[in-house]
Amino acid sequence: MMAAPHLRNLFEIGQHELFPISEEITDADGRIVQRTLFETADGEAVRGLLTRPVDGVPAPAILYIHAHGGRYDIGADELLRGRPALQDPLGPVLAAMGLVTLAIDMPAFGGRTATGESARAKALLWRGRSLAGQMLGEQAAALSWLREQPYVDRSRIGVFGISMGATLGYWLAAVDARLCCVAQLCCYADFGRLIETGAHDLHGIYLTIPGLLERASNGEIAGLIAPRPQLIGIGDLDPLTPPGAVDIALSATRAAYRAAGVPDNLVLHREAASGHAESLAMRKAVLDFFARHLAPESR
Repeated sequence: MMAAPHLRNLFEIGQHELFPISEEITDADGRIVQRTLFETADGEAVRGLLTRPVDGVPAPAILYIHAHGGRYDIGADELLRGRPALQDPLGPVLAAMGLVTLAIDMPAFGGRTATGESARAKALLWRGRSLAGQMLGEQAAALSWLREQPYVDRSRIGVFGISMGATLGYWLAAVDARLCCVAQLCCYADFGRLIETGAHDLHGIYLTIPGLLERASNGEIAGLIAPRPQLIGIGDLDPLTPPGAVDIALSATRAAYRAAGVPDNLVLHREAASGHAESLAMRKAVLDFFARHLAPESR
């Protein structure tokens, strides 16, 4: 299995920066909604949305990585407006739990649709890089900014994502120890098995990282998060998480948690009759997980 420091290079961690250039804060429904505009080193504007409690006391936080779903128009708005795959928006719910939550637009999404996913991915691949790597690098930069905010307890920051956000979430946590826990829904499976069945083509081109499978499987990557707590939520009817591919990945991830002496820190929420969407039971599992590992009352 590939060591985490080398995966950091493949995932472009530390190779991207975000520079805040403006900020707007509004109070709404007993929480603060903060809209921050960042800029990449290349001058591209990146929207950031943040929800937090009103008291301003340093609180645990979540880096929220939005999904794909072919909805390039949503991006970071998922935090406040939700999307069809979610029960409802999580930003207000997490703020009510006393948590700070940050989401940014990823390349080709939200306010960054002028250049699309295909054009971005091809340009980067031809240059020996990947769009997934850029996304991960920018999320790491967003995490760096989040850790510096006075209303954030920098020692207690987790990551959440569904679908695209799930994969990027556990990949990031695997190589960035600043994240203390992970909750991921609807995108955990062994890529080698997906290729064998043809299901890999259901993923967008953004996720293509040349040579990744020669270095580590998804189960091994998720295992690098150990001993930190990790929740995996899947539905057996989800074409991106078919049981055969999930079981292969789980074998490797569970082995890593057993080797770390904390098998109970890996939590699997699996539903036989669910597909590629958050169920009510998954939502409860996620909120219970963050209440246990992040919420202020757990300190």
